[in-house]
Amino acid sequence: MSDDTIRAILSGYQADTPGTKANLYRMLAQGRLGGTGRLAILPVDQGFEHGPARSFAVNPPAYDPLYHFRLALEAGCSAFAAPLGLLEAGADRYAGALPLILKVNSANALSGDLEAPTQALTAGVDDALRLGCAAIGMTIYPGSDRAYDMLEDLRELAAEARAKGIAVVVWSYPRGGGLSAAGETALDVVAYGAHMACLMGANIVKVKLPSAHMEQPEAAKAYAAAGIDTSSLAKRVAHVVQSCFNGSRIVVFSGGAAKSDLAALYDEIEAIRDGGGFGSIIGRNSFQRPWPEAVMMLTTVMDILAGRARPSPPNAAAST
Repeated sequence: MSDDTIRAILSGYQADTPGTKANLYRMLAQGRLGGTGRLAILPVDQGFEHGPARSFAVNPPAYDPLYHFRLALEAGCSAFAAPLGLLEAGADRYAGALPLILKVNSANALSGDLEAPTQALTAGVDDALRLGCAAIGMTIYPGSDRAYDMLEDLRELAAEARAKGIAVVVWSYPRGGGLSAAGETALDVVAYGAHMACLMGANIVKVKLPSAHMEQPEAAKAYAAAGIDTSSLAKRVAHVVQSCFNGSRIVVFSGGAAKSDLAALYDEIEAIRDGGGFGSIIGRNSFQRPWPEAVMMLTTVMDILAGRARPSPPNAAAST
């Protein structure tokens, strides 16, 4: 483990307390990627967002909350993120075993507003302290007609978290308002959402991988005038990282829906690494697979992020 690497990253967080930095250190020092400056986080909030069958029926052992604690530990993940009840199910048994991130707001598939999507607050900073969490996590939807309400909630929770030495992870997912479906992952929009999360004081920013699409005409003109290279996923990742205070804030990228083609997933992880991204937060692509395959996939993701050799995935021939 390289303490110097972690300290160099933490040097960018000048306004944070020793407590918050200690919790960031815990995540950066944990597991298979400890000391590399990279992160691989297992998030399991999909049961809230999509429902239990859509999330776990493909791999029934994943209905058990403890399954996910064990998976994060066995694979050597940097942290485990989940809503209140799921963390409560295993926080005592696994106390101190790995850093936890309490997801403090959630949406659900039973209700929604396409123009004004939002999330309900479902937990707080004191819950995170009670459960021994390293951080709270909160989703914002830049572009939503309810975005200002979400930003105000984030401001209050982030201030409380900082005062109590807890790190803040922000899921910044632009959607709603006038954004098109393609616009939610457009490079200009993803970079804007990531930058907005940094401006709100996020210690770690989570965004989706950016496409080459440009949603905002004025932004497209600015990109063209500045000659910003958007030709590859790695170049687009590099631009998002640049938008996060020139790389002085930790930004990780979503793994998205489960992929049958592991080679395609590993290509994305290589692009994150080559673009200077800090890592991946990867849920359905892991816990929706059988245990041995999930562990193998997660360890391979971490090896790629760390610059180790990439093996040929077992299903590569079937996927081509």
